[in-house]
Parts: sequence; C-alpha cells; structure tokens
Amino acid sequence: MKFTEQITDNNILKALSKLGFTEMTPIQEKTYPIIHSGRDLCALAETGSGKTAACAIPLVEKINVEEKTLQALILVPTRELCIQYVEEIQNISVFTPVVPFAAYGGFDKDIQASKIRDGIHVLVATPGRLIDLLYSGSVSFSHIKCAILDEADELLKEGFEEDIAFIMSCIRHEVQTLLFSATMPDAIRHLAETYLKDPEQISLVEKQKAPVSLQHCFIDVAPKMKQQRLEEYLKTEKITQAIIFCNSRHMVDKLFGDLKKIFSDVEYIHAGLDQDKRSSIFRRFKGGKIKFLLATDVAGRGLDFSKVSHVINWELPDGREQYTHRTGRAGRMGRTGTAVTFISRRDYGIVQSLINRNHIKPVWIGKNPLTDSQQGRGQEPHPGKGSGSHPRQGDGKE
Repeated sequence: MKFTEQITDNNILKALSKLGFTEMTPIQEKTYPIIHSGRDLCALAETGSGKTAACAIPLVEKINVEEKTLQALILVPTRELCIQYVEEIQNISVFTPVVPFAAYGGFDKDIQASKIRDGIHVLVATPGRLIDLLYSGSVSFSHIKCAILDEADELLKEGFEEDIAFIMSCIRHEVQTLLFSATMPDAIRHLAETYLKDPEQISLVEKQKAPVSLQHCFIDVAPKMKQQRLEEYLKTEKITQAIIFCNSRHMVDKLFGDLKKIFSDVEYIHAGLDQDKRSSIFRRFKGGKIKFLLATDVAGRGLDFSKVSHVINWELPDGREQYTHRTGRAGRMGRTGTAVTFISRRDYGIVQSLINRNHIKPVWIGKNPLTDSQQGRGQEPHPGKGSGSHPRQGDGKE
C-alpha cells in the first residue's frame, strides 16, 4: 500500500517523498490505522521491518504544534537508539514545527533539562536518564498523549523493568500506549498486560524468526585457524560494510588490535567508550567512512545502517533471539544481506537448534559438520568447491 492511500498530511507526505518512501512496509500498513485511531497497540515484527517509522509517522500527525508541551514519550534501551529515533522523527517532521529531543546518559544533564524546559513535543529517552530528569523536576508528563516502549524485549533484558514501572506511574492520566518488540517472551506479555489497555495485537514474526532477505552462512573452523579464516574472508568477499560482533569488550579490543594491522578502514565500538567517541563512530560508519566495525551487542539492536551488506558473528551470540537481532543489521527493509557465523566443534548442538528454531536455511562455507550426525539430517551441503567459495549476493551493494 502506498503512503498516499493512508496519510492525508501533505507535510508528512512531502517529507516521505523526499526520503524516497512510497510504499508502506507490512508493519507500517498494519499499525498505522490502529495508532491513528488512538488505540493501544502491541506490535511485533522482525528487525529491519520499519518499526520506527511505523510509530513515528502517526505520532508526528498527532502533535498539536500550537502547544509547546511534551506530548509524546518514547523509551528505548540505548543511547544510539535515542539518537536514531530522533533523527527518524526529524526526517518525517522536517516540514512541520514538531520538535523532538533525545535524552540519555553520558551527556550533560543540565543542558538536556534546559532544552526540555525551552519546549519540546517528543522526548526519546533511556530510562535511567529520564528518571534523573524526573527527580530534578525538569520533565512534566501532564500533557502526554502517547507513551511508547520500543525494543521492549531489550529494555527488559537490560534490567529496566523497575525503571519502566516508575516512569509509567508518573503518568497520572490515561494515555495511548504502544509497545514495539522483535520478540515476545513471557516477560513482554506481562509488560503488555500491565500497561496496555485492550490493545490491538499485531505480529509478523510468528513463523519467520529471521529476515527472509538474509543469507545465513556458517563457517566451521578450528580455533587456532579462526583469525586467519576471518582475514581471508574479509579480503576476498565483496563487502560494502560489515559489522563484526564479539561477546565482550575484551575480545573487541583484541580483535581490533589484530585487524587494524591489516585493514585501514576498521573501527570498534562498545560501552567502554565515552559517548562522544561512540556517537562519532556511529556517524562515520553510517556515512560509509568505515568499512569494518567491530562491536559488542551495543550495535545489535534496532540501529539502521543502510550500507551494511554483511554481519559477522566472530563469536556465537548468547541465544537465538540475540542471533536474530545481530544478523538483522543486514538485510534490512527487504534488502539482501549476508550473515556469517564462525563456529567450532563445541557449538554444533547450539547451531543445530538455532537453525531449526529460527527456520534458517543454512549455507555452509566449506564443510557442513552437521551432516555427519543425526542432528544434521535435512541440511543442505554447500554447493561450492573449496572452503572459501559460496554464492554471493550480487556485488554486495543495495
């Protein structure tokens, strides 16, 4: 469905046209009339499906720009998501007077409080910093019309359940509440039951756990050969941009130290960096000035890097949901992408379960170790010859 079939605000349509958006994604098409009507919503969709715009478009429409008051609150789990969400709202509201603002830790709280007091319409915040601002009296919820919990499963994973409860208790009147998530564990169901009133339920992830536009590749390699195999892959594969995920800051630091000796366009990011450094790296990566970005899971949720063609799991992520979130940095919004996961013998059982439960059709670069066991029944051996050969996604560009 085209945006023009649903939206009547010419300023928003003009902004969407400027962004090159003409067709709604499935999540946008299904959620727009619900949010526009004022009903509560619990929406699940695969990562990269357009959830941010699905929320931002009707939100901008609802703002009364004649009132310089805070009318919408959006809670997200990370600083980077704050920045990205505000950028999305700014792009959509560029031809309107709507004022969005991001509040997160690692930045001067007094400056943030001053900006809020000057008058904003939409506040995107991490829970911890928002509570700081509430305690200091810098934020008033008296004119809030809509509250959004975005990346709700990650909010809970990061331990923000009590913070969310406190923040929601500070909203004294009835508001429209929206919950967006990529997964639906029991804790999210409980969250929806607690804060949403007779919500509409939208789910596009029941059968497909991973973006269908992704090719899921696996490389079985002995630990002592792993570094060499990664370097070979980065040199020979046609990569536009890649995010290389590790499970710890220490491993990111170590791998970066090794790779920077070989590749000039490599950087790293994790929570140990100060906010200015992290923001600078994200901007450079988003602008295409960095080709390889090593990261912990700080980059694994919600962030939209349009030029990323490859996601590489240097270490197997903790759980199938985290695998979905990491690999979703490629293959976003229907684009093709490649996810590559390095494994060794100790990972075979976990990988088989991941393949089965996430409905993945695996491509093995080199040998398929699962075909030698009862677990490997139904797997397709890789059609290429040699350990470095596999089907490519065009030339890796959008």
